[in-house]
Amino acid sequence: MEEIIGFVDSLEGVLTQRAHEGDGSPEIAWGDTFFYYAPDGVVPGTTQPFATIVTKNYPGDETSHLDRPGVFRVNLAAGTDEFTAHTGRAPREDVPADPDAPRPDALDAVIAHPVYGSLGWLAVNNPGPQTGDEVRRLLELAHQLARARYLRRRQTPP
Repeated sequence: MEEIIGFVDSLEGVLTQRAHEGDGSPEIAWGDTFFYYAPDGVVPGTTQPFATIVTKNYPGDETSHLDRPGVFRVNLAAGTDEFTAHTGRAPREDVPADPDAPRPDALDAVIAHPVYGSLGWLAVNNPGPQTGDEVRRLLELAHQLARARYLRRRQTPP
C-alpha cells in the first residue's frame, strides 16, 4: 500500500489526503487514502478523487471482504474504455454476471468496483505480481483524466 501511495504522490499535481482522526474526515474514512488532481494543494470542493485506497468494508460495500487481515483495495477512475477493456462491458450496461470474471473479493485481479462499477470505476484488492504494472498504468491514466477535467474546468467561465 505504501508503494502505491508513493507512486501516486510522485505524479504531477497530486494532492494525497490520508484520512485520520482530527482532520475533519468522517470516522469511517480514517486510515483510507484519497488522491486528487489539485496542483494548488487544496482539496477540490466538488471533484471526486481520481483514485482511493480503502482498508475496510464500508456499509453496503462488504463483498470485497476488506475485513481480512492485510487486505486493502485500490479504486480508480481510468475511464470508460479501460473499464470496458477490463470487464468486457460498458459501465452502465446491464448484463448477466460473467461466471468466469474474478469475484469482488479476489486478490491481485482487476475488477469492476463492487459499488461504483456502474460509474466506470475499477478496483484491485492487494495488487501484486499479476496486476502491479497494470495498476500503475491505470493510476497514471486516471491521473491524466483528472488533470484534463481540471484544466477544462479552469478554462470554462463560471
